[in-house]
Amino acid sequence: MKQITCIDDLREIHQRRVPKMFFDYVDRGSYAEETLRANRDDFQDIKFRQRILVDISERDLSTEIIGERAALPLILAPVGSTGMQYGDGEIHACRAAQAAGIPYTLSTMSICSLEDVAANVEQPFWFQLYVMRDRGFVKALIERAIAAKCSALVLTVDLQVIGQRHQDIKNGMSVPPEIFRLKNLIDIATKPRWVKGILAGKSRNFGNIAGHLPGSKDLGSVSAWVASQFDPSLNWKDIDWIRSIWPGKLIIKGILDVEDAALAVKAGAEALVVSNHGGRQLDGAPSSIEVLPDVVDAVGDQIEVMFDGGIRSGQDVMRALAMGARSCMIGRAYIYGLGAFGGPGVTKAIDIIKNELSTTMALCGVNSIEEIDDHVLAL
Repeated sequence: MKQITCIDDLREIHQRRVPKMFFDYVDRGSYAEETLRANRDDFQDIKFRQRILVDISERDLSTEIIGERAALPLILAPVGSTGMQYGDGEIHACRAAQAAGIPYTLSTMSICSLEDVAANVEQPFWFQLYVMRDRGFVKALIERAIAAKCSALVLTVDLQVIGQRHQDIKNGMSVPPEIFRLKNLIDIATKPRWVKGILAGKSRNFGNIAGHLPGSKDLGSVSAWVASQFDPSLNWKDIDWIRSIWPGKLIIKGILDVEDAALAVKAGAEALVVSNHGGRQLDGAPSSIEVLPDVVDAVGDQIEVMFDGGIRSGQDVMRALAMGARSCMIGRAYIYGLGAFGGPGVTKAIDIIKNELSTTMALCGVNSIEEIDDHVLAL
């Protein structure tokens, strides 16, 4: 662990320790992966303005995220099937986030259920919602999030239809996963540590769904139901219906256009997330960082703007904050750590980004998150 210096180091270990079908599920994008690459490449064009002889001895990375104090402007994003990267992965990731003083977001498509995570962590977490065709199930799911004392609801709005991910098809990472393909069985046989961890986990099914619908206990039936449930009719009117059930803070994730940002403000959400689903949906869309300044300019202080897409370092966090984001989500970055080492790997990923952010702040001559704006950039 001492020799791990960056997120890419965690990625390399994750790739060795987790079966290819699950590693690629996290690591790859849709179609030609143009947007996936742009999310990373466009960060490199943003350069910092180095400052010297500034007293930077009292740096403070803490901030507020939707009205709650956080140790740094970072959120663990929702990632489906996290518990297939490491046994009880959602619980380990949530514990690591809470120990670091930042929010964790549980996916609708998690392996550990809402109830399992809530029973095994000390503090409230966020819950990410996909709106299914079965509105009765969705209503019950929101009510379960309320019962679990989730402190925010993250509504993902860019998955009404699923973008094709070529590598998932090649690997048999379908619904359900084709684990019993010969090449997958051979691959899994070379990962005994992963197998042991998964078998020790509380669930190997979609925990928020299995057992909560008639005949939905086995993975095949749950997977068939999920495949039929993503709803192309979802629209802005559904926000009012969700609001009628959910009493807490609402975050709309998947904004990539200024008109949609304005509609998110009109819908009364506490925050929006500038995101292209990690380059896993509309390929050929702009990178999240390219869109971010226009969204910030369009909404001003009317709504809190969060950022998601391509962050692999504290420098990337600094860039997004300088472009107007109030906080940033990471997905792949912490999953690499989870797949590599479980909970301690998530902690390592958070610490890497935290330390990089602190150092970058120092070399740009700022002592607090509130001081970060475009004056730290070499424009």
